[in-house]
Amino acid sequence: MRGGLPVTGGIGLIIVLVIAALTGVNPLKLIGGGAEPGVESGPPADDPMRDFVSAVLGSTEETWGALFSASGQSYREPSLVIFSGLTSSACGTGQSAMGPFYCPVDQTVYIDLSFYEDLKSRLGAPGDFAQAYVIAHEVGHHVQNLLGTMEQAQQTRARQGEAEGNAMSVRLELQADCYAGLWAHHAERAKPMLEAGDVEEALGAASAIGDDRLQRRTQGTVVPESFTHGTSAQRVEWFRRGLQEGTSQACNTFGS
Repeated sequence: MRGGLPVTGGIGLIIVLVIAALTGVNPLKLIGGGAEPGVESGPPADDPMRDFVSAVLGSTEETWGALFSASGQSYREPSLVIFSGLTSSACGTGQSAMGPFYCPVDQTVYIDLSFYEDLKSRLGAPGDFAQAYVIAHEVGHHVQNLLGTMEQAQQTRARQGEAEGNAMSVRLELQADCYAGLWAHHAERAKPMLEAGDVEEALGAASAIGDDRLQRRTQGTVVPESFTHGTSAQRVEWFRRGLQEGTSQACNTFGS
């Protein structure tokens, strides 16, 4: 991607936060307590990856700001926390083993840079555009929060059983994947940045964090009714749909 420019561990906290948002359960109970004051740490100020993450986030802000404005709305930019080890959030404790996440309570994207090494070495999805996809996916959750999609999903989830609740989580995650593709579509049109292989990197990351692939890798069996993020094929499909069509209407996972 020109110019320096979205889980076994990485998916965990996202799952926790989605479940917490949909059920109203305190996330601290799901992840086993909070962090003590002062445990948060971050990468050095001169870490190039810090600049990379900030640049991608800035690009998403330009894209979503323009899209919201075109529809007569105002886009409220998310905050960003880059950490290593542990970090505290309004949604509970973030740990490096759990990867990037978005907290709807404080409207903040949390990025642990060590996750990118896991994405490359353990999940087989290297590349800077794979890393950008992860950030754009989390920003997709922020867009859902601003549009009220998360709140509507929570209200629906309260009337459903576990299997239906999991299916609702899948729809939220796939829409965030589509929103990541939508960002790439508009960012490329505004300022060409894609190089040969970039799209494949993002698709590789989307495939690497599919529920079926992760379950097969970690437990040797696949349990579809427990899926909370969607299969590898679904994640690839919805990212590609956003990338190709570039409209929020194309990302209606709840109507498909």
